[in-house]
Amino acid sequence: MEIFSKLFLYIIIILSATFHEFAHGFAAHRLGDNTAKDLGRLTLNPLKHLDPFGTIIVPLLFLFTSGIFIGWAKPVPYNPANLRDRHYGSLKVGIAGPLANLVIALILGLFLRFFSGYFLVSPLANPFFLGLLGLIVYINIFLALFNLLPFPPLDGSKIFMDLFPSQRRFIEGLGFIGIFLALFLAFSFLSPIAQFIFWVITGRGF
Repeated sequence: MEIFSKLFLYIIIILSATFHEFAHGFAAHRLGDNTAKDLGRLTLNPLKHLDPFGTIIVPLLFLFTSGIFIGWAKPVPYNPANLRDRHYGSLKVGIAGPLANLVIALILGLFLRFFSGYFLVSPLANPFFLGLLGLIVYINIFLALFNLLPFPPLDGSKIFMDLFPSQRRFIEGLGFIGIFLALFLAFSFLSPIAQFIFWVITGRGF
């Protein structure tokens, strides 16, 4: 992978993660919690969501040494006690991030499917540009699927615990091992699922 491609991949993941974290804060704000807003995190400014270690050092190191991306943004804080919906409020906040990534994938993917042919005489028809657009779609699908895995500290664990409160102690007990289980599943199974969803949305292979 060329340097340009790696940097583009890095930038797109950072921007997608920014939308992801903003969506968490926006959902919490709409449900009555102003924690993210008060801390200046209810913003689409990527700098506000950067974690120096998880967003800069680790991902760039892995990206330029092994060609894979591993990293994370700084989670947007919220106070469940402030949410008006005490029963499913945390679930709604948790699912907002992956949903934001899916919305991005859906909008750009449907553009690829139905409208790219209208720009045959414009730079937008350039295969390179369409390939970059497809990469954005795929990244957001993959990020959504990854964050929906039911292992801490991913959003899926919070969603799972709200849906199945009797399993809360078990999920919380996984602790740090949860991220290793998530990474194993991500590298083993998520790619073909993401490619299938990509095909469903765009009508083309990735």
